[in-house]
Amino acid sequence: MGERLDTTWKGIAARVDAALDRYLPDEETPPGELHRAMRYSIFAGGKRLRPVLCVLSGRLAGARLRELLPPACALEMVHTYSLIHDDLPAMDDDDFRRGKPTSHKVFGEALAILAGDALLTLAFETITRHTKDGRIAARLCEELSRGAGSEGMVGGQVFDILSEGEKPNARLVEEIHRRKTAALIRASTRMGAIAACASDRELRDLTRFGETLGLLFQITDDLLDEVGEEGKMGKRLRKDAGRGKQTYPRVHGLAASAKLAGELAARCESILDRYGGRAKVLRSIPRFILKRTS
Repeated sequence: MGERLDTTWKGIAARVDAALDRYLPDEETPPGELHRAMRYSIFAGGKRLRPVLCVLSGRLAGARLRELLPPACALEMVHTYSLIHDDLPAMDDDDFRRGKPTSHKVFGEALAILAGDALLTLAFETITRHTKDGRIAARLCEELSRGAGSEGMVGGQVFDILSEGEKPNARLVEEIHRRKTAALIRASTRMGAIAACASDRELRDLTRFGETLGLLFQITDDLLDEVGEEGKMGKRLRKDAGRGKQTYPRVHGLAASAKLAGELAARCESILDRYGGRAKVLRSIPRFILKRTS
């Protein structure tokens, strides 16, 4: 990560963490065990990619940080809920996430499910309670619903589960990735733009950037599952191939997948060329994702 991106990213993440701490009920508020479970997963060490994308996209379009924190935090709540549920035995059955025991290993399956449910609903409460303009709040909620729902992330997870063990299928793997991962990343850049009342051109460009970046992120995740180090990733690797999941390396091979990832990173950068220095930090994120090791 470049020095400017690293400094900016850490600064945004710190402000997001402080806001999340305010928005989430404290551990003493009944039911305390539920709120402990919610906080355990929220503060388990995530990179805050989606909030960072929301904030940087909103800043590009002229918004102030305080206007962007509610949607940024809502995105992290939805993302964390999805990870809690994804780790469950009925889904990917993972015992570790970010190097720590997963929620259901610490709190039990029932409480983990409920913690995910509570984070999902709190996301929409956060937007509506802390966004002054009701019309913008409604648009943000709609965008988050679309990115997370049956035609977005959840739908992608369904395709992912139902296609396990099937023959590698290029069309299907792209459909899964565009829904399961790219839809919420696309929502992140769009929600930043919406909070900023961006122009039509800015919204179009940030939509394309988010869509392309989301696909890039999932391809690099597929590659890391094949060739990454468990110590750096903080979770069990090489399980996708064993379960016959639809992944880019399984469909296209490692070399072709890596080549496509490089092409997508370049495409992301070109989308933001017109914004010059205003987009310098946001424009550097695709290369960071391309080179990440965790």
